[in-house]
Amino acid sequence: MPRWKYPWEKLSDQQLLQHRLSSLRVTVEGTWLEDCVHTLYEELDERGIRLRPHTWISSEWFSPANVPGIAIPFYLAHPRLMKLENRMMLDVEGGTWSECMAILRHEAGHALQHGYQLQRRRRWQQLFGPSSKHYPRYYRPNPASRRYVQHLRLWYAQSHPDEDFAETFAVWLRPRSNWRTRYAGWPALKKLEYVDELMAEIAGKRPLLTTRERVDPLRILNQTLGEHYQKKQAFYAFTPPKTYDRDLSRLFSTDPRHRRAQAASSFIRRHRAQIRRLVARWTGENQLTLDAVLDDMISRCRELDLRAVGPERRLVMDFTVLLTAKTMHALFGPSRRKWIAL
Repeated sequence: MPRWKYPWEKLSDQQLLQHRLSSLRVTVEGTWLEDCVHTLYEELDERGIRLRPHTWISSEWFSPANVPGIAIPFYLAHPRLMKLENRMMLDVEGGTWSECMAILRHEAGHALQHGYQLQRRRRWQQLFGPSSKHYPRYYRPNPASRRYVQHLRLWYAQSHPDEDFAETFAVWLRPRSNWRTRYAGWPALKKLEYVDELMAEIAGKRPLLTTRERVDPLRILNQTLGEHYQKKQAFYAFTPPKTYDRDLSRLFSTDPRHRRAQAASSFIRRHRAQIRRLVARWTGENQLTLDAVLDDMISRCRELDLRAVGPERRLVMDFTVLLTAKTMHALFGPSRRKWIAL
């Protein structure tokens, strides 16, 4: 019989959702996250940066103001919690080594900004903007802009000056990023060159802030996992527009001759996970939001009695293109909802 380290490991999802976050008692130490953090430290050490952001487990990724540290979400600390996260959110942010390192480098940028108070520098403010700018709940990025680097999804550098710096730092820090070549001719290159100069200036220097404070550590979070996911799912929820009928009718058939062919609703259900992942990857849209759109498309196909006719591989490709086009229009069209700053 397996030996359970935590009593909640063998619980069903429904039982686990009733547990409080504080009862999980997971830590960074002794998990794969510890290796990721040590790799981050090695990258900083290679650049001569003395600051070693301390880490702790909380409900989400963040680096608090005036604290040179990084909070890591609880679900990454245990495979059982990652499985629950995937079921509830259809994705596990930071769930692979490369994704986790990408986010750690970004959060390390925040930690360095806090530790060395970099936002007080005039040149920093000229390039990135005032750190005191109101932090938005929503932002509207320009995907074609070359004034910002592209690191995390959804052009996150465009959301706030602090995020612009953290993204620029992450690109600069990543080994073999070849940022001088990648961003040659971009206005964003000036920011990367400034970060390069700035990091050379603070190399070997002790940070101004050295507090080891842990903001919102897991042990004080008393909400249940069910309450946590209810709030998190609501963050991405929206009412899908009823504008699919014409496009779906072009892709699928209403011809009575095809009434014995596979129902389009069944076709979408069979391929939804594959298509959802592909569209999320290329558009940056959250999989939970895409799943709501797919639910609506399935419903419309059923009501219109549409049939999937033709080579399946081509239909999958065409439907993926359709969903991608609809997603991009929802994100960046003239009547789009403003995107959520993650």
